[in-house]
Amino acid sequence: MEVVEMLDNLKEKAHRDPALREMLLATRREKEPLAAFCKKCRELGVPVYEMDLIAAGEEFYAAMKRSTNGGGENSPMLEGEDDFYELFFAGLE
Repeated sequence: MEVVEMLDNLKEKAHRDPALREMLLATRREKEPLAAFCKKCRELGVPVYEMDLIAAGEEFYAAMKRSTNGGGENSPMLEGEDDFYELFFAGLE
């Protein structure tokens, strides 16, 4: 299962379980929020690591950039589209 699919499944569970949702949101208040989030995911049986999350976003963004205008320098900037961590929490809040 890919990182995006795992995060989508976790987000769906968090929408149904307020305690899980709050637990995940609480990771944002930690000193290292990304590391805390990934650790909590692993504790919940979802094998998400920091570099997997970052790499998935970068790969997604690169694929999108390649598909736009042939992937040249005139491709539009798509700010935030590569940050699955932030997108996860945007959908959770």
